[in-house]
Amino acid sequence: MLPFATDRLIVRNWRDADRPLFHEINSDEAVMAFFPFRRDRAGADELMDRLAAAIDRDGYGFAALELRATGECIGFTGIQKAGLSPPFAPDMVEIGWRLARRHWGKGYACEAARAWLDRGFDRLGLDEIVAFAVAGNDRSTAVMRRLGMRPDPARDFDHPRIPDGRPDLKRHVFYALAREDFRPSAA
Repeated sequence: MLPFATDRLIVRNWRDADRPLFHEINSDEAVMAFFPFRRDRAGADELMDRLAAAIDRDGYGFAALELRATGECIGFTGIQKAGLSPPFAPDMVEIGWRLARRHWGKGYACEAARAWLDRGFDRLGLDEIVAFAVAGNDRSTAVMRRLGMRPDPARDFDHPRIPDGRPDLKRHVFYALAREDFRPSAA
């Protein structure tokens, strides 16, 4: 499924040249405000390698976003198996994004995420794609709402990978979008 393009973006697998940007977004205090940790360069490189390998293996995942106009890598978006079993089914697919702060507020996350939703429903035949964020992460939930995702409070949960010593980050709100509710024309 990669690479593909939207009006302003190219969605592709990771390259070695993306490592500085990947470290930047994973160590930036504002970008990572709702995560209990920041990654050093070695940790960021290891995660980027895992994401690239998953894309090579599965054909989808959290992929690099590049500006078509300049070739600059600005962050990532994609779909992947959520890997939160329990409390959820092992095949549940989530959508996610993370952009360098200087690229916030320009609609890039929504633009790329809509294209991923289309691929997930059309090409992968998924019935549902979900997203979740720390309760109070208004930036992320605003993107979810713009994508047409709906809150599902019955599935809100305490994230099992967040340490109990971080109650401010433990509770997550859950959003979902069913295939029949997705409007490809809005993409």
